[in-house]
Amino acid sequence: MFCRCYALSPHFSNFKINQKANIMWFKNLKLYRFTSEFKIDDETLQTMLESMTFHPCSSQETASMGFVSPIPKAENLYHKANLDYLFCLKREQKLLPASVVNSELSLKIGEIELDTGSPVPKKAQKDLKEEITQRLLPRAFSKFGHTQGFISIDQQILIVDASSDSSAEVFLACLRKALGSLPVVPLAKSQQQQVLTNWVVDKTPAPFELMDEAEFQSSAEDGGIIRCKKQELNADEVLSHIEAGKLVHKLAVNYDEKLTCIIEDDLSIKRLKFTDIVKEQTEDIPKEEVAAKIDADFVLFANETKTLVKALQDVFELSE
Repeated sequence: MFCRCYALSPHFSNFKINQKANIMWFKNLKLYRFTSEFKIDDETLQTMLESMTFHPCSSQETASMGFVSPIPKAENLYHKANLDYLFCLKREQKLLPASVVNSELSLKIGEIELDTGSPVPKKAQKDLKEEITQRLLPRAFSKFGHTQGFISIDQQILIVDASSDSSAEVFLACLRKALGSLPVVPLAKSQQQQVLTNWVVDKTPAPFELMDEAEFQSSAEDGGIIRCKKQELNADEVLSHIEAGKLVHKLAVNYDEKLTCIIEDDLSIKRLKFTDIVKEQTEDIPKEEVAAKIDADFVLFANETKTLVKALQDVFELSE
């Protein structure tokens, strides 16, 4: 998932906007497994990542992307805890509103047509627009974003904090480019609507517990979608949708009193929230000890997340 912040161009020296710090606790999980054993030497990993280090946009670039250290001011472009590796992909995109460019273009075209008495050809208009864009880029705003992901060597999985497949694929593509190879596939080979539906109709496997939110969708191509919130899912009015042929595509659950989340039919995890039972374990670390806090949070987060993934693999009978 990208956490976003905005910064004014250095040309606007009277303003300052600080970049938002990375947030260790993932909010969404895109789950992947390795199809062949993944292992790598730490020194080699650093060298590979350095080939894709983040660099700010130059005056004429519209976007830039690369890896930064997950821990502020640390040298390594990854953070390792036990057999887990944390990565952070940073993105900068210049924001140049089309309305600004088009306004300048209209004025310029008007001036030329007034001077020449002839309309400006389409190709000339296109060249003018490009010229205006390049002139304005150095003064454009910048939007920054970060996507985090981690690799578990012992469990041979990769997890990306992304809410969409496209965002996750960008992260995977950059990591693959840096490493040369990244043999991963989605954790679930097929959609799991029927299993999720069985959880509502029959019995939810421990330690999962149903919450009060779900989305049902008809299997028909033009079928409807029903969303339930703050609703007992085993109530007759809800079960009637299943009897009518709708299947569960999203389901809110509590896992072992340690976290809550939405499980989607491709086993993506949305709105992941860890309970105080988990988070309070690192609360005694002073906030000013940033590196220690991120390290402790990552160890805790990785262990709990890997436990969740293992439970999903077992419950959904996901073979390797």
